[in-house]
Amino acid sequence: MRRNRHAKIVATLGPASTEREVIKDLFLAGADVFRLNFSHGTHEDHRNRVELIRSIERELDRPIGVLLDLQGPKLRIGTFADGPIQLEAGAAFRLDLDRSLPGNRQRVALPHPEIFAALRTGTELLLDDGRIRLYVERCGEDYAETRVVTGGPLSDRKGVNVPGVLLPLSALTDKDRQDLAYGLTLGMDWVALSFVQRPEDIIEIKQLVGDRARIVAKLEKPAAILNLDAIVAEADALMVARGDLGVEMPAEQVPAIQKRIVRTCRQLGKPVIVATQMLDSMVAAPVPTRAEASDVATAIYDGADAVMLSAESASGRYPVEAVAMMDRIIKETESDPYCREAIDASHTRPRAESADAIGYAMRDIAGLLKVAATIAYTGSGYSALRMARERPAAPIIGITPQSATARQLALVWGVHAVLSHDVADVNEMTDLARQCALSEGFATQGQMIVISAGLPFGTPGATNLLRIARID
Repeated sequence: MRRNRHAKIVATLGPASTEREVIKDLFLAGADVFRLNFSHGTHEDHRNRVELIRSIERELDRPIGVLLDLQGPKLRIGTFADGPIQLEAGAAFRLDLDRSLPGNRQRVALPHPEIFAALRTGTELLLDDGRIRLYVERCGEDYAETRVVTGGPLSDRKGVNVPGVLLPLSALTDKDRQDLAYGLTLGMDWVALSFVQRPEDIIEIKQLVGDRARIVAKLEKPAAILNLDAIVAEADALMVARGDLGVEMPAEQVPAIQKRIVRTCRQLGKPVIVATQMLDSMVAAPVPTRAEASDVATAIYDGADAVMLSAESASGRYPVEAVAMMDRIIKETESDPYCREAIDASHTRPRAESADAIGYAMRDIAGLLKVAATIAYTGSGYSALRMARERPAAPIIGITPQSATARQLALVWGVHAVLSHDVADVNEMTDLARQCALSEGFATQGQMIVISAGLPFGTPGATNLLRIARID
């Protein structure tokens, strides 16, 4: 099944997409990777969804990626004695660690000592997704005296954000560790880490995961943007979590930050997902707004690897229609000649190493000879990733003997993954590449293909071979 597009679609599964036929329809409509949000649902719910995905994968004989999205720390206030309160601008409001007393209009518990440890006079606190803004006038290790800047209604257990402050806590909670251990038994392909603030957060989860999955760093904290280059270097892929970024940072800054993240990921050859509210109106309506369609197109013009649907496919009324719409927007955008011009104009020189040199040469050869397809024969996926970094005009066929690699490549720009047998030598590899280009519908007799691989075969990250072949 050929998608006829380069950018990929990540679709979140949830109450609206639990049945096998709906999940199958989502895949047929264009979903390449399914996201399982461990903030919701039970382990049994997620196990059932993975089993359904794998059965669809076997039926359709196409690799499907599965992404486990960890919840991360949830910072919340306590409860109130008499239901919701109303905070007025200019009023004093205290936060403290005392959970024995219910809250009122003067104070409420904030059971997170790590927040108080990081607070300073002048810090801004956001409650309820930024709807309430507090200015810290005085603080200690167990309290904060604040002044209400923006008031409004406030109810039990609303979330707390501390923009611009590096909080001294791990991105992995006890719940996350349990979810991660269980998810890895299900054979997850990608694991998304929430609340990333520094590269050490990625190193911590990599030590737990090993080679069983690849790590997506969710960029949703201002501290992560300050440490962007180091985080991108450590992670296997990135997610622009615009919803949380838009809470902790001024909304007008988010578009520029999105472009910066995409540009950095493209430069280093790391897959990047643009997420949150991309077709949000399709939660309740069968068509998106024109602004939403333009938003998706902007990510494609920038060269993002994937765009993601959250509530649209998880709990909305039109999950399949949302995926189909996103598929059409991507195809229409990529067919615009300006899209190719924009991607070429934003191309950067690669690193001075053999794999990048091969990918760089492949891109030039593919353009000069107008090849039908580029072929990456890869065990680990590295050859295909380095090809994808170059954003060639010709499609990339990622041939691999590893099912896990084929599924992981479902997230990567332009890569059509094909599961194959091991090859013994370069001639057999070339014959296999010709056969795949023909059978997968990318080439016809007499056309040229370009092949990259690493010798000796089976050596991860050893991309050092480039071969041009004609399909006889």
